Amino acid sequence: MKRKILILFAHPAQERSEVNVELAKAAAALDFVTLVDLYGDYPDYHIDVEREQKRLLKHDVIVFLHPFYWYSTPALLKEWQDLVLEYGFAYGAKGTRLAGKIFFSALTAGGPEKAYKRRGYNHFTLRELLAPLEQTANLCGMVYLPPFALYASRRAYEEGRIGDHVAAFTGLLTALHEDRMPLAAAARHDLLNQATIRAAKSGETPARKEVPA
Repeated sequence: MKRKILILFAHPAQERSEVNVELAKAAAALDFVTLVDLYGDYPDYHIDVEREQKRLLKHDVIVFLHPFYWYSTPALLKEWQDLVLEYGFAYGAKGTRLAGKIFFSALTAGGPEKAYKRRGYNHFTLRELLAPLEQTANLCGMVYLPPFALYASRRAYEEGRIGDHVAAFTGLLTALHEDRMPLAAAARHDLLNQATIRAAKSGETPARKEVPA
C-alpha cells in the first residue's frame, strides 16, 4: 500500500519562520505529498469548502503543519476545521468520508520540553494540550497519531537542530507512505518523534491490518 499524504501548512508569518517553512519545502519535494499553503491560498479567509473536501478524499494521510499558537493552531487552520469538517461529511450518521484516514499534527513549540510536563510551567504535555484535535479525529473515525514536534524552536537555528528535524520529518512521511510505520505502537507515544526514532532503530514493519488500540 502506498499512501498519499496531504499537508495543510498554516503559518501567518512565514517571513519570520525558521523551521516550519523548511519543513514545508522539504515535504513539498516528495512526490507522494500534496502541500497546501493555507495562508497563501486563502489570504482573505474565504475557504473553498468543496475544494478542500475533495483534497481530503484524494489522500490517505492528513497532516497539520503549524507553529503552536496559544496551545492550539493558527486562526486560519481553526477556521478550516470549522468549515471543512462538516456534519454529514466528516462526522454524523452519514458523515464517514474521512473514516480510516491517518491524522497527526506536526508543530513547533517555542518552549523547551521541560515546560510541557506536569511540573513544567505549561502543566500539560503537548499531546494533552492537543486533545481537541485528537477528539476531532476520533469523531471523524480517523486514525490519530500523536504530534510530531520540535521544542524550543526559537533556538533551533542557532543550535543547529533544524537539519536533523527536517530529515526526521521526511523520514516519517516516507515511512507512512510506504506503510512502514507500526501505527498501534506509534499511537501509544506522547510524541510521534519517539515512534519514528524507535522504528528507524529497529527496522520494524507493521502488520497490514494494524490500527491503534
